[in-house]
Amino acid sequence: MLDTQLIDSLPYKLYRADQVRENERTAAEKAGVEMFTLMERAGKAVFHQSQLLLPNTDVYLVLVGQGNNAGDGYIAAINAKKAGKQVLLCAIEPHRILEGDAGVAQQKWLDAGGKIEPFNPGYLAKCGLVIDALLGTGINSYIRNEFADVIDAVNKSGKPVVSIDVPSGLDANTGQSLGRCVEADVTVTFVGIKPGLTTGAGKQSCGTLVFDDLGIGKPFVELARSCGSLLNIEQFKGLAPRDVHSHKGTYGRLLCIGGNRGTAGAIRLAGEAALRSGAGLVKVFCHEGSTVQVSAGRPELMVTCDNLHEALDWASCVVIGPGLGQDDWALAAFELAMKHCQTHPKPMVIDADALNLLSKHALSYSITDCILTPHAGEAARLLNMSVDEVEADRFNSVKQCAQRFHATCVLKGAGTIIDNETKTWVCQHGNPGMATAGMGDVLSGILGALLAQGLSKDIATKYGVSIHAKAGDEVARLYGERGMLASDLFESVRALINQ
Repeated sequence: MLDTQLIDSLPYKLYRADQVRENERTAAEKAGVEMFTLMERAGKAVFHQSQLLLPNTDVYLVLVGQGNNAGDGYIAAINAKKAGKQVLLCAIEPHRILEGDAGVAQQKWLDAGGKIEPFNPGYLAKCGLVIDALLGTGINSYIRNEFADVIDAVNKSGKPVVSIDVPSGLDANTGQSLGRCVEADVTVTFVGIKPGLTTGAGKQSCGTLVFDDLGIGKPFVELARSCGSLLNIEQFKGLAPRDVHSHKGTYGRLLCIGGNRGTAGAIRLAGEAALRSGAGLVKVFCHEGSTVQVSAGRPELMVTCDNLHEALDWASCVVIGPGLGQDDWALAAFELAMKHCQTHPKPMVIDADALNLLSKHALSYSITDCILTPHAGEAARLLNMSVDEVEADRFNSVKQCAQRFHATCVLKGAGTIIDNETKTWVCQHGNPGMATAGMGDVLSGILGALLAQGLSKDIATKYGVSIHAKAGDEVARLYGERGMLASDLFESVRALINQ
C-alpha cells in the first residue's frame, strides 16, 4: 500500500568542515586536479554568483583575511577585474604575505595590477557588492575585534554580500555566530555542504545557499562519511494509489489528546490536519469545556470528553499534547496515555505541553515507537539546559534528545532537524511566516496521520516535516509570509499528500 522512500543524492549530503579539510586533497588527487586549480574554480564560482546577484554592478569590494578562504577571494577579485569591474580589495593585514596556494593567489592579484589596502569603511559607500573572504570554516572560537569591526560595518551598510564557503564569523558545523557574523545574501560553499549553513542562525546568515563540488564530488563522497542529509519534498515518491476495495479503517484510527479548557483550537488544528493528511478515522479527546469548539464546523472529527481508556483501546496511533495544559486534568490524561502506550505499544507523537510534562516525569516512561516534536524552549526543558545552549548547537541538542528518550526527535525552527539516534536530517523548506500559533499542532496532526496510515516512524517523520514546511512555502508564495495562519496550510497539505 505504501511506497514512500527517500532518494539519496550528492547535493543533499552534509559534511562537517573538518571532513572537507581532511579529505579534499586526497579527493583532488584521485580526480587528477591540483589544489590550486580548486582555488581557481572556487574563485570563479564566487564571481559567477556575484554576477547573477547583481549583473550591473561595476564596483566590487573584496574583503580578505588569511588562509585559503582569502585565496578564493583573491581569485574572485582577479575574475572581476578581468571582467572590467572596479575592484577594491581590503585585507585585515594588508602587508602580510600569505603562504601556500593562498600566497600564489595573492601574488597573481598583485601581478594583475591589483592593490591590497587596509579596510576603509568609506569603500562600502562606493561599492555595489561585497565579497566576503574574511574567515573560512576553520574558526571555532570567538573572532578577534579587528574582524568584528569589519563585519559590523558590512552588516550596517546593507550592501549585498556574497560569502565564500561560509559567512565570516559563523561556525560551519553548528550554525552558531562566534561573536559576530556576516549576514550574506548568497553563500557559495564548496566540496561538501556544511551543516551549520542549514539550520538556526546559520540558515539566516547564509542567505541563498549555492553548492559547488569543484569537480571532485565523486571521489570526495567515496572518502568521507556524511554527518547528515538535507530533506526536500522532491526526494519522496509519495504514497501509492489507494486500493479500490479499501475502507476508512484501512487508513488508521488516530486519537488526538489535548484541548484543555481555553485551548480547544490547538487540538482542533491537529485533528483537522490529520484528516487532511489522509487518516481514515480521527477521534479527539478533550476537556468537557472544549468539545463544542473542537467539533464546530468539522463534523468528521469524533469528539469526546469521556472514557479515555476506551479511546486509547480504539486507537491505532496517538497524538498527545496540543492544547493539553499542565493542570490536574492534563496530568491525568498524560499519565493514562503514556501508561497505555507502554503496555499496548502503538506509534505515538508527543508535542507541546505533553513534552513539558514528559520533562518532569521522564524516568517514569519508556515509549518504543515515539516521535518528539519540541521547539527550542521545549527541548531545553527536556535536556535541562537553557534555550541559548540548545540553539548554540542544534545538531547536538536534537541528538541528545533522541538518545535520552530513544525516540525520533524533531527540533523545530529555521531548518528543522530530525534525529533518530543514528542518523540526522535537515528540512530545506519552511519560512518565517510559519512562526505563528498553531503551526506545531498542524505538524503533529500530519505526523499522526502518516503513522496511522502505516508509514514507519522515520519515514513518517521525514515526509511529514517536509510536507508541512513545503505547504508553508506554498502559502507564502501565493499570499506572502505575514498574516499566515496555521489553518491556511490545509489545502496545500492535501495537495502535497496526493502528489
